[in-house]
Formats: sequence, structure tokens, C-alpha cells
Amino acid sequence: MRVGRGSDGRSLFDGLLTCVVGALALAVAPWAVHWQPSRHPVDPLGYALIVAAVLPLLVRRRWPLLTLGLSTAALVAYLALRYPGGPVFLGPLVGVYTVGASLPVGRSLAAAVLTALALLAPFVAAAGPQRLLTVFPDLGWALAWVIVPWAVGAVLRQYRASRVHDREAEDRRRAYEQRLQIAREVHDVVGHGLAVINMQAGVALHVLDRRPEQAKLALEAIRQASKESLDELRSTLAVFRQPDGEARQPRPGLGQLEGLASAMAESGLPVELQVTGEKAALPGAVDQAAYRIVQESLTNVVRHAGATSATVRVACEPGQVVVEVTDDGRARGGPGRRSGGHGIAGMRERAAALGGELEAGPRSDGGFQVSARLPVGAATT
Repeated sequence: MRVGRGSDGRSLFDGLLTCVVGALALAVAPWAVHWQPSRHPVDPLGYALIVAAVLPLLVRRRWPLLTLGLSTAALVAYLALRYPGGPVFLGPLVGVYTVGASLPVGRSLAAAVLTALALLAPFVAAAGPQRLLTVFPDLGWALAWVIVPWAVGAVLRQYRASRVHDREAEDRRRAYEQRLQIAREVHDVVGHGLAVINMQAGVALHVLDRRPEQAKLALEAIRQASKESLDELRSTLAVFRQPDGEARQPRPGLGQLEGLASAMAESGLPVELQVTGEKAALPGAVDQAAYRIVQESLTNVVRHAGATSATVRVACEPGQVVVEVTDDGRARGGPGRRSGGHGIAGMRERAAALGGELEAGPRSDGGFQVSARLPVGAATT
């Protein structure tokens, strides 16, 4: 099983690890016999088996099971020939750790248990049938020595898997938020443009026979509104296509409110605009959200209110922006205003995304009002 890309850094580390473990095992082997007098001194065959037990570590990431099998087999042969133990055990132990860090728990645990039994086999054979029961305590120690590096590797594998899962979940969340933002922008742009076009088309149809020149002006307004909506839609979508996220046109903001009010007036809805405070210092997200709330509110007025005028008040106060849009239309709870449609729901989502709040409903003296408060400190550009 291939567990990594074999990057130069990992290959270099495995090479250094193999050299260190091999050098340590070879250096200690001649001295280990002094503490294990019942063992044979290490001869050329013993040194060859030490090298065979350590050398597979070079490919431990690419073939973890093969590495563990070769290293364990060499060590079992080494122990069966009654050579002294020592750092040579590090070869299979590193192999057990690698298996635990790279394979599923069930397979890696089975491999670790088999490794422990294999390493214990030479001791069982040396003890003989008459002393078989005395080997069982050694079985516990053998399992402990093998299970510990396996457990470390398995925990590391689980940690890496959880990190990958967290990153994937974060990527999904960001993708969803981006799609939601695109949907809001497209809704606002298209909804506003269609509302203006619908109003001007109604005017053109009404005066077409009696005053053709006025119908021509209405059709020209339709052409201009559709062109502006298409341009803004292209600009909005371009932001999400470009890797650096830079738009080809400035994104909408409070600086464009005068143009919005003029366009609504040309469509037959006079708008009184009142802006106070320093709007140039606003974060981009707040600036854009405030503009979109005003735009969607005026679009709803055109669609549903039957109003003769509207008033827009924007106050850039310390720590927040207050947006208020009122009209003198019918006090109603019909579609698109209170419970129907997505306009008000979308505006509330915009405000909530910035930590703000939005209220909308009929006024006691007639008409309708949308009021939003957007905190400045919590927003980012």
C-alpha cells in the first residue's frame, strides 16, 4: 500500500532514520553479549541479519506491511540463532509504528499482534515444551513492547484523519457561504432590474397610443436599466471567477446611492435621500450590505407598495450604520413584504451575517418601513 508521495524531505528523513538505527544496532551488538552471556557473539551472519532488519525502513512509507514483514523475519532469524538482543529490535518497532500510522486500525492491530507472536517464537522454541508455561509472562512483555508503538502510530493516524475532515468541513462551509452570497447578489441585481423594467413597460403600454414620444422614453429607460443590470451581474459573477477575488468594477456601496435614487425617480418613484456621517471609512462588507438593503427595499416598494414616494435615511454612526427606508404606500402584509417572497428574508440574512439586525413592517401612520442596524467593528472588508 502506498501511503505517501515520497517527497524528498520524507525520503531524506527515512534515510537518516535507517542510518541512525542501523549504526546504533551494529555498534551495540558486539557489547551486548557481555550482558547476555547465554547468547552467541555476533559474527558476519549476525551483522548481515542486523542490516536486513533495519534496511527495509528505507521504504516504510511506501510499503509499510512489507517493511514490517521483512524486518520482523530478519529479527526472528537473528534471535533464533541466539544472537544477543539490543537496538536491533528498533527495526520492527519502527515498522509497527509505521503500520499503525498508515493502515486502518483492524489491519494494523492484527499485524502488530502477529509481530509480537513472531518475535516471541524464538524464545518459546529455546525454552522447550517442559518450560512452556514460563514463557507466558514474556508474551505479555512482547505484546506491550509492540503495542505501544502501534498505539502511537494509530493515534497519529486518527489525528491526521480528523484534521483532514475538519479542513473538508471548512471547505464545504466556505463553498456554501460563497454560493449563498452569489445567490443574494444575483437576487438583488436581477430583482431590482426587473422591477424597474416592469414599471417602465407598464408606462410604455399605457401611453403608447396617445403619447408615443413618452413611450419611447420608457423604452429607452428599459434599455438602460437592462444594460446596467447585466453589467452589474457580470461584475458580480466576475468576483467569484477570479482567483484573487478582485472585481473588474467597483462593488456597490453607499457611494452609489445617489445614482440609485436617480434611477428610481426616472422609473416613477421619487426618492428622498438623507445620508449623514462618514461613509468612506466603512468596511467593504458593511458598505455593500447597506447599499443592497436600500436597493432591495426600494425594489419592494416598486413591486408591492403602490407608493408615490420613498425616503432613504442612512446614518453612519460610531460603531454602526443605521439604514431606514420608508414609503407612503399601502399598509399591507401581502406577498413579498412580511411573510412571502425572499426579499426581506434575504435582507435579514445580510444583516445577521454581519452581526446586525433588520426589522420590517407597516407603519402606524401608513406605509411601510425597513430598518437595519449594521455593526462596523465586526465586519471585514
